[in-house]
Amino acid sequence: MEAVEVESKGSHGGDVDRRTSRNDRRSPWGCTLILVSTVFHGMPYFGLATNLVNYFKVELHAGSKSAATSVTNWMGTASMLPLAAAFLADSFLGKYWTITLFLGICVAGYGVVAASTLAALQSAAFYAGLYLVALGAGLQPVIVSFGADQFGDDESERAQQSSFFNWFYFFISIGSLVGGTLLVWVQTAHGWRLGYGILALLEVLAVALFVGGTGAYRRHQPPGGSPLTRIVQVVVAAVRKRDVEAPDDAALLYECEGDDGVSAIQGSRRLAHTDQFRFLDKAAVETAGDKGVWPASQWRLCTVTQVEELKCVLRLLPVFACGIIFAAADTQMTTTFILQGDTLDPHLGSFRVPAAMLTIFDTLSVMIWVPLYDRAIVPLARRLTGHSRGFTPLARIGVGFIFLTIAMLLAGALEVARRHVLTLHGTYVGTDGAEYVPMSIFWQVPQFVVVGAAEVFTIVGQMEFYYGQAPDAMRSVCTGLSSVAFALGNYVSSALVVVVVRATARGGSPGWIPDDVNDGHLDYFFWLLAMLCFGNLSAYLFVARWYNYKKTAD
Repeated sequence: MEAVEVESKGSHGGDVDRRTSRNDRRSPWGCTLILVSTVFHGMPYFGLATNLVNYFKVELHAGSKSAATSVTNWMGTASMLPLAAAFLADSFLGKYWTITLFLGICVAGYGVVAASTLAALQSAAFYAGLYLVALGAGLQPVIVSFGADQFGDDESERAQQSSFFNWFYFFISIGSLVGGTLLVWVQTAHGWRLGYGILALLEVLAVALFVGGTGAYRRHQPPGGSPLTRIVQVVVAAVRKRDVEAPDDAALLYECEGDDGVSAIQGSRRLAHTDQFRFLDKAAVETAGDKGVWPASQWRLCTVTQVEELKCVLRLLPVFACGIIFAAADTQMTTTFILQGDTLDPHLGSFRVPAAMLTIFDTLSVMIWVPLYDRAIVPLARRLTGHSRGFTPLARIGVGFIFLTIAMLLAGALEVARRHVLTLHGTYVGTDGAEYVPMSIFWQVPQFVVVGAAEVFTIVGQMEFYYGQAPDAMRSVCTGLSSVAFALGNYVSSALVVVVVRATARGGSPGWIPDDVNDGHLDYFFWLLAMLCFGNLSAYLFVARWYNYKKTAD
């Protein structure tokens, strides 16, 4: 059979094809409702997360360190749980029912959080609601995968699918912007009870919007069983047959019969054989002992598609690893960028701009770059490259890596300029009693804007790449790799700071990142990050050149 290179396809499989025969009669509102429900699902999450440390301090009377630790633990948990939702979606429940279930869990979580403030319950009730929210909020990989499933396989719909990933991230940014500003203001100005009650109502609206679109959703990828089991089966079968010679002719390897392109895995197309990781091909070698057993045990004999599933995952891992370093640098927006901004003049007329508020420029940058990329850059790149999406997903991710390197260089250059101003003019004491360098905080805006551009290229590119290159029955799980990379990137960033502090704060030296950054060398830390970003880009270029796109046997 002819092998067809695939960068992104819709869902296929026996039952799926019959269900999608209604494509021409579908409502155009399906993806619209998914995007709008994403906004209302994101607003309460960001409204809760942004101001959570203050709730711990004010209402639960936690110290600053304890409050920060509690928030970090909660956000770390929330970043890892998307894999649980993705696993359930791909394995047992399907995407639609997983989204519905976890949205319901979110409603329960916000309800418990709101009730704990209304009834002045013990902190245990608040924690219970908080972690229910963490569990229910881990839906991004499932929702984006379900939304991408709504598009077909012809060239025009594949282009629309690529556009969907852009606008999905745009709508997430809307939720982040409203949640992190307006909803936080309500909590601060009108109290926690009203603020948290609104979060619960917004989540109810998200559920209503998603469920209300049920009749408009055109494609439902059926669950294919546990991908973890299938992966382990391939490894076990290959090890058992380690002494068996794999044939040079891939046509001699075991595969299910039939000319419809459907594999033995429910809802998944057959994958064409690839030459990478040849040891795993031993799992698909049919020995004399296998021929005498029917049905064949998957712990001894696997299909080529099952073997290629594992190969697909292995090929994704180097890209995933590069994403961890990207995330470690990206998270500087909420750490070292803030430390730098805390020393700069925060006044805009009579208004004082908190350093943390400048992250809004990252969000605004995303909201500008998404339509610019989708409506201007892609059509231009399409004419230049001939590619239906303008850039391949791998190329798009690489451009984001370049932008992030530039952002670290901008931060380092600003720190050099800040230290120069500090040397010439010293500091002044503001009305709040804090010391500031006489240099406007708005000099930080360019680095936030460039980080926003990096996210539009890399994060959206990762979503599109993982979805397109994942096996059909593992799309939610593989799309969730982006969230896991960001969780691990936060840990890498924290570890890097610890290492730098210990390595540089010796012999009476304050080090690069002391408590008072005016005594340190934050510029050296930014140069280090820029070098790490450049090294990561270099490694990524090698990975991208090595990567082989997934192929289906149609």
